[in-house]
Amino acid sequence: MSDNATNTVKVEDVGPCRKRISIDIPSETVDGQIEMAFASVAHEANIPGFRKGHAPRRLIEKRFGSYVKEETKSNLISHAYQEAVKDNELKVLSQPPSEAMEGIEVEAGQPVHFEVEVEVMPEFELPELKGIKVLKPDTSLPKDLVDDEVKKIAINEGSLDEREDSEKGDYLTGNAVMTDAEGTEHYNIEGAVVQIPEDGKEGMILGVIVPDFTKQIGTPKDGDKLTIKLTGPENHEVEALRGKALTIAYEVVKVYRIVPAVMTDLVAKYGFNDEEQLREMVTAQLTQRAETQQQAVMRQQITKHLADAIDFELPEGLTAQQAARNLERRRMDMMYRGVDPNEIEQHMAELRNSSAESATNELKQFFILNKAADTLEVTVEEPEVNAQIVRLATQQGKRPEQVRDELIKSGQAQTLLQQIREHKTVDVILADAEIEEISADDFNKKMEAMDSK
Repeated sequence: MSDNATNTVKVEDVGPCRKRISIDIPSETVDGQIEMAFASVAHEANIPGFRKGHAPRRLIEKRFGSYVKEETKSNLISHAYQEAVKDNELKVLSQPPSEAMEGIEVEAGQPVHFEVEVEVMPEFELPELKGIKVLKPDTSLPKDLVDDEVKKIAINEGSLDEREDSEKGDYLTGNAVMTDAEGTEHYNIEGAVVQIPEDGKEGMILGVIVPDFTKQIGTPKDGDKLTIKLTGPENHEVEALRGKALTIAYEVVKVYRIVPAVMTDLVAKYGFNDEEQLREMVTAQLTQRAETQQQAVMRQQITKHLADAIDFELPEGLTAQQAARNLERRRMDMMYRGVDPNEIEQHMAELRNSSAESATNELKQFFILNKAADTLEVTVEEPEVNAQIVRLATQQGKRPEQVRDELIKSGQAQTLLQQIREHKTVDVILADAEIEEISADDFNKKMEAMDSK
């Protein structure tokens, strides 16, 4: 327990990476803050019948008493919390939830007590960051990759053929409502898109993988009402869904099939003279993507090496905040590498469905790279953020201003900043690594052998 000039603060461990901060604010401080708040309000208040700043105190208290108490509570708690974090040198990863203030009352002559639990950086030592052995696979393109990519483009640029009946591989749009066993509604989405998977493949709906999806939905037609049963993923960012028996009521509004665009239309759309020019564009894009992927797998080796070399206690189960952070980090990383949006959403569903061990490893990597960035004094400048926004905009066919607004509105701007900082950190470590160049086939064989251990 530490006692500063005005407040009494107690910090204690309540679990891996979590601290409970208990703060007592004495009545003298409370009274002083209340008086300051009333003085400020009285100075600015415009009350009919009185000159500005000259209304009686009793009238100010009657009219603005509730506001003053709320403002006093907010200021007291905010200041006391920030002071406690600074004095106790806590590396807090997120601000306490707003619910922490609920139930706290501020009264003249009375002290204020409140407690908050916060997520903090774990304490650990980094290993030697120089001389890490890294394999560098070559970026030569497999023989059929260009053909496969041209087929994907033809599908992406294809037309929609609306149908009454459906077959495997077709798409459905409809209204989806997810409820739990108690009848609580968690999602109600109009225009939810579902693809009917091929035999033996898993399906996905509302961002959740359903192993027996094909069996449950069959091949429905326009207007059918389906009931899909599933279990909430262990690492879903909505804690209320984890491990719960869930039901999705899905009403099919439309059934459609994608008809791939013909080559002549593709050539014309992209402004080329012939198919050869289109294939040259595709080859250039795939080569750039392969180089980006090469850098990504080298970064992954650095991250895995550090994670294997460092041991510290992690939460047994991820909080909603930690799970959401894992998902957003992975989403941003895939966007950074130019992965197709449909593949990203599929991967997000797989990550929600991953094991607890896999999810905590993601969290461990976040902690390690954050500390490595601090140790190496890695910073991110605004031009670097702008350059990445332009890159994302190019990949998505949008204007940079639009992408920036979307990142800010979705809360992903901070994730992008963190992603850039992590990549810069790993690249600093890579600059001092022992790199061995290797063929893509040999690299894949070595990675499979390591994963099987």
